[in-house]
Amino acid sequence: MRVTAAMRSAKRSPLLQVVKSAVATIGAWLIAGWLVPGPLPVFAAIAALLVVLPSVNQSFTKAIERSAGVIGGVLIATGLSLLLGPQSWVVLLAIVVAMLVAWIFRATPGMGNQVAISAMLVLALGSSSPQYALDRIIETLIGVVIGIIVNALIVPPVLTAPARRDLGLLGTELAASMDRLAAALMTVQSPADLQTLMVEARLLRPMQVAAAASVTAGEESLTLNPRRRSRGEVAEMRTLLDTLSPIVTQVIGMTRAYFDHYDETLADEPSVHAIAEQLRRAGHDVRLAVQVADVAPEASTETSAIPALTAPLYLTPPASGHWILVGSLMEDLRRIRGELLGDE
Repeated sequence: MRVTAAMRSAKRSPLLQVVKSAVATIGAWLIAGWLVPGPLPVFAAIAALLVVLPSVNQSFTKAIERSAGVIGGVLIATGLSLLLGPQSWVVLLAIVVAMLVAWIFRATPGMGNQVAISAMLVLALGSSSPQYALDRIIETLIGVVIGIIVNALIVPPVLTAPARRDLGLLGTELAASMDRLAAALMTVQSPADLQTLMVEARLLRPMQVAAAASVTAGEESLTLNPRRRSRGEVAEMRTLLDTLSPIVTQVIGMTRAYFDHYDETLADEPSVHAIAEQLRRAGHDVRLAVQVADVAPEASTETSAIPALTAPLYLTPPASGHWILVGSLMEDLRRIRGELLGDE
C-alpha cells in the first residue's frame, strides 16, 4: 500500500466544513476562557473541533460521546490523583484504568479513547483538585454546545440531491438491464454476449449499495437540521429504494439462470417470448416508479404514466429441456411484479 494512500483522502472535505470548524474552535476558546478563568481552554477547543461534523445529527451524537468520555476521564484522573498523590507514574495508571473502564462498559472506540485522553490531559496539565475537574467538565460542555450551534446555524448540509441522483441512476440501469435480458431471450447469444450480459447485471449491486448509502446519508442530514422543509421527500426515496433493492436481486438471479441454462433453442420457445415481453413491461414500470418519485424527471418524455404490469402471466408448459429455466424466470418475475404492484 502506498504511504500517501494512508494519509490522503480520496475526496477533499468541503471548504465550508473547514470554516465551520475554525469558527467553532475559536468561539469555544474565547467563550470558555471568559466563563471559566484559569488554564488555557484546551478542552473546549478540542471539543468544538471534534463536534463539527457533516450533519447536525452526527454532531449531536459526537457531543454526547465526547461529553461522557471527558467526564469519565476527569473523574478517573481526579480520583487516582487524590488517592495516590502527584506521582508521574499515576498518569500511566490513569490511562490503563480509563481504557479498562471503557472496556467494561462497552464504550465505543471514540468514547474509550476520549476517556483515556482526558484522564491523561488532566494529570499532565498538573492539577487534580475537584474544582479543576469541575472546570474542565464545564469547559468541555461549553465546547460541544458551541460546536453544535455553529454546525446548525452555518449552512447545515441537506444531502437529498446525491440520494436522488443515485436512485435515478439505479432505476435507469435496472430498467435497462431488464430490457437487455428481454432482448437476449429473443435472440441467439454468443459466449461473449452472455458474459457481457452477466457483467452488466452484476454492476447493479454496487449501484444499489451506493444508492442505499446516499439515502441513509440524506435521512441523517435532515435529522435535527433547521434547514429541513419536510422529511416527505427522503421518505419517498427510502420507499423507492425498498422497492428497487429486491428487484435488483431478482434481475441478477434471472440473468444468472439464463447464463447457466442457455442453449440456442431458447429463442424458439413461446414461453420465453412471453417472459421477455413481461420483462419489458417490468422495465417500463421501474422507469415509471423512478419518474413518480422524481429522481429522474428526464425520463418523463419516454415513459407512459400507465403501469404495464396490469395482469399476471399464464404460460403453457415449455419444452422438457427448458422447464427449469422457465420456472425460475417465472418465479423471479412473480416477485418483481409483487414488488412493483405492492403485492409481496
